Amino acid sequence: MPFEVKLPDIGEGVAEGEIVRWLVKPGDAVKEDQPLVEVMTDKANVEIPAPRTGTIAALLAEEGQVVPVGAVIVTITVAGEVGTAARPGAPAPRGAAAGPEERVPLRGLRRRIAETLRRSLDTAAHFTFVAECEMSAIAAHLARTKPRAQAAGIPLTYLAYVVKALAEPLQQFPLLNASLDDEAHEVVLKHYLHVGIATATADGLTVPVVRDVATRPLLGIAAEIKRLADAARAGTLALDELQGGTFTVTTTGAKGGLLATPIIHHPQVAILGVHEVKLRPVVVDGAIVARDMTNLSLSLDHRVVDGAVGADFLYALIARLAEPESWLGEREIG
Repeated sequence: MPFEVKLPDIGEGVAEGEIVRWLVKPGDAVKEDQPLVEVMTDKANVEIPAPRTGTIAALLAEEGQVVPVGAVIVTITVAGEVGTAARPGAPAPRGAAAGPEERVPLRGLRRRIAETLRRSLDTAAHFTFVAECEMSAIAAHLARTKPRAQAAGIPLTYLAYVVKALAEPLQQFPLLNASLDDEAHEVVLKHYLHVGIATATADGLTVPVVRDVATRPLLGIAAEIKRLADAARAGTLALDELQGGTFTVTTTGAKGGLLATPIIHHPQVAILGVHEVKLRPVVVDGAIVARDMTNLSLSLDHRVVDGAVGADFLYALIARLAEPESWLGEREIG
């Protein structure tokens, strides 16, 4: 009797997975721990290894199929045991005739992104508060600190400053560093700060997590953002690097634009959008002067956070970014 390989429990809260790509076919000889299939969950892409050495008897799920945890996805005839004849895999789809339209299956990360964002919009009562933020002092601090960062091989950007600056305002306004348990009707306050960084990859958007932001120095945050971004684009993020975020930051700075209204990363209750920093004319003491400015977009779940609380949080963050010297001593820079 062939050995049955089931979709394992591959992470907290993961109930199902999508078969993205089979790495074997019926009749293939496999060794224990050899990758059999690439599976996409709502957390990450993972490879499921062979638990036994033998020959692939049958593939019981097709690419693109979503299967629950515990379902049998492949069978292996173990060496020395009698097995049944291998069942052929699913036939390759026929190429569509050339025409004015083409259908592309929504699979893998793109499908998970669609499901996650739809769930967020269907459950959270979204609203977005936008404010201007002067970054002149941050720009000056970055210019002074960049050579030190470069000497350590760390790319220092505005994003690292924003992430570091979040710690105090989120402690002051704990409702934004929380999640909502819809079934229990409870707000879960997080007494730690793990910031998700929305990261674009060739396959779509993913959100790796910078942990313990409150205790990391600025350069440590910058280095971790770079490490996670590189791993995301290489497809090598571990499952735990995508879990446990308490607040998310997304940035459109490299793309320009005035502002955006980011979608909350469910089940969190807040996400901050950081936009392009550029010189703009502003009025200071009655005179028009050039200042480094950006817009910050704060999307909130109105079921948990009132507009006034969100505005107070954002203005507290803006005030902190205006005076980095007050919270960035040598120890905090790293």
